[in-house]
Amino acid sequence: MNWAETFRTAFDAVRANRLRSVLTMLGIVIGIASVILTVGLGQGAQEEVEDPISSLGSNLLIVAPGSTTSSDGTRGGFGSASTLTLADAEAIGDRSAVPDVAQVAATTSTSVTATVDATNWTTSAVGTSTSWLDVRTRTLDAGRFFTDAEASSGAPVAVLDPDTASELFGDSSISPVGETVRVDGATLTVIGILDSTGSSSGTSSEDDQIIVPMSTAGQLSGESSGDQLTVSMIYVEAAGADQLSAAYQEINSLLLARDGVSTEDADFSITSQTSLLETASETSETFTVLLAGVAGISLLVGGIGVMNIMLVSVTERVKEIGLRKALGATPSTIRRQFLVEASILGLIGGAIGVAIGAVGALVLPALVDQAVTLSWLATAAALVTSLALGVGFGVYPASRAARLTPIDALRSD
Repeated sequence: MNWAETFRTAFDAVRANRLRSVLTMLGIVIGIASVILTVGLGQGAQEEVEDPISSLGSNLLIVAPGSTTSSDGTRGGFGSASTLTLADAEAIGDRSAVPDVAQVAATTSTSVTATVDATNWTTSAVGTSTSWLDVRTRTLDAGRFFTDAEASSGAPVAVLDPDTASELFGDSSISPVGETVRVDGATLTVIGILDSTGSSSGTSSEDDQIIVPMSTAGQLSGESSGDQLTVSMIYVEAAGADQLSAAYQEINSLLLARDGVSTEDADFSITSQTSLLETASETSETFTVLLAGVAGISLLVGGIGVMNIMLVSVTERVKEIGLRKALGATPSTIRRQFLVEASILGLIGGAIGVAIGAVGALVLPALVDQAVTLSWLATAAALVTSLALGVGFGVYPASRAARLTPIDALRSD
């Protein structure tokens, strides 16, 4: 019997017992669909975590101030102190001292109340330099960013994030660019609207800020805008992904030397985008592996179901096996036929499971408000796994059929 005849005979055997075949495949269908959906949920969650981190900027290092210590010895978290100044940012931007840094953007942040006519909104006024737009990889939806001349002169100009613009000016089709907004008593002209990042953390949103020149922010807060102006954050863009680690070491050494402290007493922290992404990815991968492991149990149950049904099939077809052996069929031919039948059951079950998983990936996000990413690699692996389950759990029934002797098979009732 050649392979074509083997497949034809196997298909006939599967079709002859449709209900039994469907019940046999059910375990594999559920297992494969579960694996695809759980892996998709894990990857979707991973992307939702990584996207906001990636939106922080390209090759980004974030330098934050150290912590405060109250009179009773209570220490605040990193960022609670005022240990970084504009002079520190300028020193980091000196390519002769820190050659692996491309651009630097220091920021100050203060809570303000912005007013347009009768509408008011409490948000954050972020003072920064003209390099902020490139360092943070932000783009403009309308208008422009402020210039070096406006930054140095403390011009009364502002660039609004989209949520801030929406709260102050509503969803009117008229652009806010060119309009004025009162910010804690100061009148600022809106010169640009930023594109949305979709990034938020707790009560803070990257899409709800008023971006102004650093000297303008100093006027709003009543602080001096000189080199000793304290900054809340310094964003540093490394010259390239390969120079990120070098830039980290250079900045760390520079700030330790400027403050005259050791590593143990550092009054600042440096966070790299890479470390945040790695932490987020490791957490999501662990979650995905756990879910996939649970779904894998369904596949194991499905494989056992294939083996049980194939054993039943061998028992029911003992006389057929004996007759075929009496007519010259070899043990390898009998073994091959039952392995092909098991493989067909596994492969068809896998294909149906993939189809259900694909439909679930389209429907599930609307029900659970969670992205589901359909992985083609996971889909291909699922089909290969279903085929392997059919073959693996079909070996014993096929070998049992191949060992039957013609005389015993023909004499059985």
